[in-house]
Amino acid sequence: MVSAEEKQAAEELVEFIAACPSMFHTASTACERLEAAGFARLAEGEAWRLEAGGRYYVERNGSSVIAFSVGKHAASADSYHFQIAASHTDSPTFKLKAVPELDGPGGARRLAVEAYGGMLDYTWFDRPLSLAGRVLVRTANGVESRLIALDCDLALIPSVAIHLDRDQNKAFSPNRARDLFPLVSAGELEAGDFEEYIAREAGAAATDMLGFDLFLVNRVPGRVWGAASEFVSSAKLDDLMCAFMSLRAFLSAKNDGAVTVWCCFDNEEVGSGTKQGAMSTFLLDVLTRLTSALGLGVDDYRRALAKSMLVSCDNAHAVHPNRPDLYDAANHCVMNGGIVIKEAANQHYCTDAFSRAVFVGLCERAGVPVQTYANRSDMAGGSTLGNLSNVQASMHAVDVGCAQLAMHSAYETAGVRDVTLAERALSAFYGADLHIDAAHAACW
Repeated sequence: MVSAEEKQAAEELVEFIAACPSMFHTASTACERLEAAGFARLAEGEAWRLEAGGRYYVERNGSSVIAFSVGKHAASADSYHFQIAASHTDSPTFKLKAVPELDGPGGARRLAVEAYGGMLDYTWFDRPLSLAGRVLVRTANGVESRLIALDCDLALIPSVAIHLDRDQNKAFSPNRARDLFPLVSAGELEAGDFEEYIAREAGAAATDMLGFDLFLVNRVPGRVWGAASEFVSSAKLDDLMCAFMSLRAFLSAKNDGAVTVWCCFDNEEVGSGTKQGAMSTFLLDVLTRLTSALGLGVDDYRRALAKSMLVSCDNAHAVHPNRPDLYDAANHCVMNGGIVIKEAANQHYCTDAFSRAVFVGLCERAGVPVQTYANRSDMAGGSTLGNLSNVQASMHAVDVGCAQLAMHSAYETAGVRDVTLAERALSAFYGADLHIDAAHAACW
């Protein structure tokens, strides 16, 4: 049976997601938790002064965060290395365009949006929606970024009645330039009213609103459910479930021999190729700067990478109870079965035999179950941020995640027990002082 502690952890995950309606809010929420735990804020544009035993964090673009804890003995050049877990702040949704209003029949007003990432479009119909993100406003001294999250049921994307299109249950393929514009007014709003509304929420006049990055938010609350409280459902489980449990593991870890690092990158859902994405220089910049601030050199940094390990955390596909035919007969995973190691021969996942062995060994030592996922051999799979971050800072890496259903739906489902099991697995990784000898051996 699901324990009270496991259920509480899942409910805390739901609360975390509720506080993170956009990638900017996710980064802000993470920074608040880091500061509450005693981490000092660093700015990329300022000099860094670090010390052994210190804990620090830095953000980029207000949507990506890297935090690190320097073990008391971590700065010894011979044993200097990093133990990193990385997830992402963003999830598939729809982004508001720069000119956000569209008119319609009878004075109806709609929102002009475009797809952000590869979502299941049909799941966005007939549910309450809102907006969240950042607004850039003119001030007396220049420009200022302000976060907003509209706490109201603002919009809805209505379906076409079955009477008007009787083939929808046979083949429903909505057109994003016709069918997926959210309805925001039946005629009460006039042109410009919506932009004034957004500006007021940001505490500014419409004439002072210079830009915004705003995204649709599913307003259906997350919840723990099931006859035995086995399931947790919410928007954004991919990838805030991993962000949540890896942050908890990072904050609770004690490791005097390593520099432990927590990363949460933006823009994974659109390829990571941005200044704040996993393929950017963000991780490289942080690791090289902290190495220098600890009094170590370029050669020490490169030696450290060879002895370091990254755990890329992004959820996996649980076997669908109605469609088990879509999965590999042997390499599949289930909800509440423990953390999943993801592998692919095409290397779209960064796992190899060495990184798998190290991670499995750490989990076995902690008594945490491990599962395996690989795509069915005749189906193309996805990818995630592990290999992309390795473009800039190459090290041993393994791809893991929690098993979930309905990935990229507006409302996803995972196992309650997996929140705790995944946290325990990441705690085992963060807490072990890894000593890696090329790809020949590792000990802790």
